Amino acid sequence: MLALKERPNNIDDFIGQKHLVGVNKPISNMIKNNTPMHCFFYGPPGVGKTSLARILANEFGGEFIEFNATSIKIDELRNKIAKYKGTLIKPIIFIDEIHRLSKNQQEVLLPIMENFDAIIFGASTYNPYRSLTSAIRSRCMIFEFYALNKLELLEILELAIKKNNIKIDEDSKQYIINTSNGDARAMLNLLELSKDDPNLQNLKQIRPVSLNEGISEDSTHYDLISAMIKSIRGSDENAALYYLARLIVAGENPEFIARRLVILASEDIGNANPNALNIATNTMLAVEKIGYPESRIILSQCVIYLACSPKSNTAYKAIDDAIAFIKDNPNHKVPNNISHFHKDYKYPHNFGGYVKQNYLPNDIKDIKFVRWSDIGFEKNLKEWLEKIQNK
Repeated sequence: MLALKERPNNIDDFIGQKHLVGVNKPISNMIKNNTPMHCFFYGPPGVGKTSLARILANEFGGEFIEFNATSIKIDELRNKIAKYKGTLIKPIIFIDEIHRLSKNQQEVLLPIMENFDAIIFGASTYNPYRSLTSAIRSRCMIFEFYALNKLELLEILELAIKKNNIKIDEDSKQYIINTSNGDARAMLNLLELSKDDPNLQNLKQIRPVSLNEGISEDSTHYDLISAMIKSIRGSDENAALYYLARLIVAGENPEFIARRLVILASEDIGNANPNALNIATNTMLAVEKIGYPESRIILSQCVIYLACSPKSNTAYKAIDDAIAFIKDNPNHKVPNNISHFHKDYKYPHNFGGYVKQNYLPNDIKDIKFVRWSDIGFEKNLKEWLEKIQNK
């Protein structure tokens, strides 16, 4: 495969991640000072995580032993490491998709990391602060990788074109780069599939939809998505569908559109129609599995529903007001009656579903963040609260 063939072999050939690689940068300093450390690389796909791990293995002279967390066998891992005990060679164990290791599997790594029986490298697209235990994190350096920018992708693309003697025009190059979402692997895969005749028409047939979070970085993308959101917020279903159609025709990623609809369902509709969030979330899940062309119908249904729903930004304003208040007034003490297992707590279900008691600290007990509207189902919620609180 072209993506494998074009992998850099040394640190000087590595392109991207300039915050990690270069003069006085952490990875380069690790090589310069010959101080190998356990490392966790996380970030989007196709940005050099595995390539950099291989380069480090070469630089440190250790054997590169690769595992995938989805199929790793602990006995096999231990046997591989045992071969090097008593030798001067320090194996480098690379575990891809390391976020998929169970807690028990992660605990197996702890003594290996503690004793430096091997150097452990892990890679993932998931944030390690959620997927790895604190014990693992404390024993390794964590480095975030970023999507490659267009100049970096162009440099990689030009090298591949030159090495493989591929004839391609500028428009085709730009299409490959602009639709690859900072992913060098995806870019080179598209080039490889089209290399016999990499013209714009062929490229669009192979990849009709951009991998990006947006069609491009120009104002058109932002104008279209903004216009669609504002049309839904303004309850103009026809205008909303017009801009949705333009986004679809332009090759916008359906998952990106769906995510924006989920945000809108909560920000602009909220409890005026709580089902809007369910519809939008199900739309997001559906388009992830289905894709175009059928996703256009699912997106259309959702856009019409959201545009025709009653609108309220109560939830949006309430949480922002609460966060702003807490930043200015931190660390109020939780009332005793609702602190953990306190004997004075009144269990509402024992009082028919509601009982009056203090939930906020005394000095702010009358503060209000939620400013109810009389729109849609939000009116029902407001009336229900007034009924039970004043009975």
